[in-house]
Amino acid sequence: MDEKRYYTRLGLFVVASVVLLCALLFILGGRSLFQPTSIVETYFDDSVAGLDVGAPMRFRGVPLGQVSFIGMSTVLYEQDVPVDQRKGYIVVRVRVTGPRTEQWQKELDEYVKRGLRVRTQLGGITGQLSLAVDLVDPKTTPQLPFSWTPQYAYLPSAPSFTSQIMSSIQNLASNLDKADIQQLGQNLNALVINVNRKLDEVPLAQLSADAGAVLKDARVALNHVNRIVSGPRVEELIGNLSSASGRVDKLLSNPELGHTVANASALSARLRNSAENGELDRIMKNLDRALQRTDALLAENQYDLRGVVQDLRVTAANFRRMSETARNFPPGLLVGGPPQKVELPTDSKAPLPNNSKKESK
Repeated sequence: MDEKRYYTRLGLFVVASVVLLCALLFILGGRSLFQPTSIVETYFDDSVAGLDVGAPMRFRGVPLGQVSFIGMSTVLYEQDVPVDQRKGYIVVRVRVTGPRTEQWQKELDEYVKRGLRVRTQLGGITGQLSLAVDLVDPKTTPQLPFSWTPQYAYLPSAPSFTSQIMSSIQNLASNLDKADIQQLGQNLNALVINVNRKLDEVPLAQLSADAGAVLKDARVALNHVNRIVSGPRVEELIGNLSSASGRVDKLLSNPELGHTVANASALSARLRNSAENGELDRIMKNLDRALQRTDALLAENQYDLRGVVQDLRVTAANFRRMSETARNFPPGLLVGGPPQKVELPTDSKAPLPNNSKKESK
């Protein structure tokens, strides 16, 4: 009985272990067996060394699927094509899994038009590659040309960064091979010699003295500027600017300024209306006719005007003499000119005037 119980317990333990193991495997990766899947394929024109079946494909770090097949286009699609016309692309097929796989496959063409591309990406220092999907500029990364119909949904590829770096290194190496290193070295030596010669010709002492003088002048100028800035005039100027700013603010906040602007706007509108209605043109025409008539009148009576101007000159001269007379002898304006001067005789025997003789008789 004890032996039977032992084997029974052992069997139950083994069955429970197998069930737990299956459940663990289902939790870790078995659920993907029940998810919808689709296959997409892409073509590479460069090396895919390091890319193996089972390598992940991610869209900006989000897992999309795993590589399920790696082959050659010459075997899959170009068996009947002449050898010299074969493309020789690397065909990589990826099994995409997820709940929205069917919708993603339907929208794949639109994403490709927007620039969806897949490229190889180095997964770490071990050299293993993975596939990275991202949106790029479709003008700079065109699709690879081919003449066959893909068996699965097609996702174009883009050159990998590793291949671009290697191509740039190869181009640099080829350019270095073509360059004349010896001649370049000679030119560099000549350049160094010329630079040394020019440096020897430079008057370093004079330059140092000039630089010291410049620094001294700059120090004096800075001290002068500091004295000016710290002086009372600057504070007074700042105060004046502050008061002027206050006055300007007060002027701008004055409502009369708004009325003035409104009046100017109204006047401008009236002038615009006058110009649009033709009233301003009529006024200018009337002024032009009045000026023409005035010009004709002056041209016809220019001699009479000359006489009038001369008479006005004579009248002005008379008024000037009258003002001088009024200033020197004011009564003369009423009684006439000043009286004649009478000269009295200084000698008693001198003859008297005619009036005196008559009186004595």
